[in-house]
Amino acid sequence: MPWDEAGAPALTRDAGVKPLPEQAPAIPPAGAAVSQYAWHGAWVVVARGAYDMDSITPLADALDAAVRNHPKVILDASGITFADSSLLNLLIFTHQAGTLRVVAPAPQLQRLCEITGVDSVLETRDSVDDAAAS
Repeated sequence: MPWDEAGAPALTRDAGVKPLPEQAPAIPPAGAAVSQYAWHGAWVVVARGAYDMDSITPLADALDAAVRNHPKVILDASGITFADSSLLNLLIFTHQAGTLRVVAPAPQLQRLCEITGVDSVLETRDSVDDAAAS
């Protein structure tokens, strides 16, 4: 008997075992934080820490409000220690909604943008001053 057929009955029969409790939601990474300030006619959003689907909401809220209320939004990404597709999607949506400059993305974020081609869509700058001037 093939191995996949041998395992199927054990996986589907009711052996009276209680089902596993629903998995608890993941704990957001420690240290994810957002701060904001005005700088030379632009609105700067500073992101620090790790961003994934469990921790992206405060940053998403900040960027959404910023792009609705300011002609130019700068994301200081120098303190982002981890990013996944949640952050990439947020950056693309923000870019489509208004003027976004991404400042000094950390190496992991820069590499993620390069691999996915997002770096060809976003405008990055070396400093907040450069981003505000452009």
